[in-house]
Amino acid sequence: MRKEAKVFQAETKELLNLMIHSIYTNKEIFLRELISNASDAIDKLKFESLTNSEILEEDRDFKITISVDKDKKEITISDNGIGMTYEEVAENIGTIAKSGSKAFKEKLENISKDDIDIIGQFGVGFYSGFMVADKMTLVTKSPKSDIGVKWTSTGDGSYEIEEYEKTERGTTITLTIKEGEEYIGFLEEWKIRDLVKKYSDYVRYPIIFKDETINSTKPIWKTDKSQLKDENYNEFYKSNFHDWEDPMFHFHLKVQGNIEYTALLYIPKKAPMDFYSKDYKKGLQLYTKNVFIMDKCDELIPEYFSFIKGLVDCDDLSLNISREILQQNSELTAISKNLEKKIISELEYILKNDREKYIEFWEAFGRNIKFGIHDMFGMNKDKLQNLLIFRSSLDDKYVTLKEYVERMGEEKKEILYVVGEDLATVKSLPKMEALKEKGIEVLILTDKIDEFALKTMNEFAGKNFKSINDSDFKLEENKEKEEEIKKLSEDNRTMLDKIKESLAGKIVDVELSNNLGSGASALLAKGEISLEMEKVLSQIPGNENVKAEKVLALNPEHPLFAKLQECKDTSKFNDLLEVLYTEALMLEGFQIENPVDFIKKLNNLLK
Repeated sequence: MRKEAKVFQAETKELLNLMIHSIYTNKEIFLRELISNASDAIDKLKFESLTNSEILEEDRDFKITISVDKDKKEITISDNGIGMTYEEVAENIGTIAKSGSKAFKEKLENISKDDIDIIGQFGVGFYSGFMVADKMTLVTKSPKSDIGVKWTSTGDGSYEIEEYEKTERGTTITLTIKEGEEYIGFLEEWKIRDLVKKYSDYVRYPIIFKDETINSTKPIWKTDKSQLKDENYNEFYKSNFHDWEDPMFHFHLKVQGNIEYTALLYIPKKAPMDFYSKDYKKGLQLYTKNVFIMDKCDELIPEYFSFIKGLVDCDDLSLNISREILQQNSELTAISKNLEKKIISELEYILKNDREKYIEFWEAFGRNIKFGIHDMFGMNKDKLQNLLIFRSSLDDKYVTLKEYVERMGEEKKEILYVVGEDLATVKSLPKMEALKEKGIEVLILTDKIDEFALKTMNEFAGKNFKSINDSDFKLEENKEKEEEIKKLSEDNRTMLDKIKESLAGKIVDVELSNNLGSGASALLAKGEISLEMEKVLSQIPGNENVKAEKVLALNPEHPLFAKLQECKDTSKFNDLLEVLYTEALMLEGFQIENPVDFIKKLNNLLK
């Protein structure tokens, strides 16, 4: 029979060492992780049996068994699930977290003492046993193989794998517990019962200990909500979805009608580590008639709710359903549409009744909602627009679009907004100073997707969106002021033409403005592409030449404008003009093309 001694890959060995010796990890979760793995193994077997019932043989009484031998200092966890072949053990147990090892290492090296229990999130749950054991032995047999496999390691960087006589399908893991008071306690009967109750009570298969089922076995989502507390929902979430923190919200839905289903949905406190990577897969767990069908059914939730974790259990689906059938399944489509409405309704309720909690959600996942509005040419804007909140220039607090419109009054036709890198930068813009003096409210947009979302919407409640940085934006209708600016422009036409010529290629026009507060200059934009959109779009490969049509606005009441008028020296005129233009660029968050040249010109002017 085959027998091999192998060593872990260098990175795997390093990760294992970090985890074993970490003083921060919550050691007691080892049992939860191994029970979770056992439950997954039974799920996989049941799913495979839908198309191949023979693999079940006579062993159809699914269970997870725990036993303790105090004399040998051993804890054993067994299941009668899918088991593994020799090759599967070598592939799956010989390598830690193939897809997430780097992220796991970085997280483990930087966690604080408050960030307990990160193990399961990175697919290394099996190895959590080494936090309490100095030796782990795995014996397993797959229904696809006539012989079993034994895997042994002391966590020192090497392991042995060999063919082994085993008649029953499934997996048995034996932990030889470390010396020391903090470890020996895990051998106590009360401790095992306590850990199962705390972390694994809602595992859907019986957990047998001392010939007794010690978990509730009834799935939490099938339990009446009145019998459940937040801690029940939270522990199920952490156990089933591999998070180390309680979720932000949970929604327990029982829907009756043409199609009946139960859903248990969670919004995490933070996005998963791989959320913004191409490897992230959205979707909800799918069950039918209490049988686990798949882990990530992405048809159940739209892309803009991809951060939501959870499950759906529907008895109306066929047990032998395949992914191809799922994509064309009318019941699944109906569930998906209904879930979308339910989630939006729940979020609207939180927005109305618990603003602080909603802001916490928004700062974690608001970007997804805004992407949802912008995506698909605004197809979903009507569904999602009431979830939008932005900071207000009046008090820096978040405001909904509905609240803004109610405050602006019927006589005003435009919802004003300003875009910038951050709150402080935006508030320092010249136009904001003038608006603040007049008590005019402006929505502050600081996320790159914000303006794209508003432009996709175009309007809300009959009010158009208007950027205060658009060249045709007017602070207020004031014919006297307009005539004054018009006359000043005519009087200075020669100089303005000279400025436009001097900055050719950088701006399309120059104008005088009395809306800049105490600022000397500002950049405005003409056309569809705004200043902020240029910054975003130009970062996309192939879009390097995407530019906004920039207009340089000058404040005729500022002393530097008078200096421009008085300057007869062409060189000094151009230097001052370049400084005013660069200053306007900087205020809008653009990088200076030539900092050395800018400083040189600035110094020349200060002489």
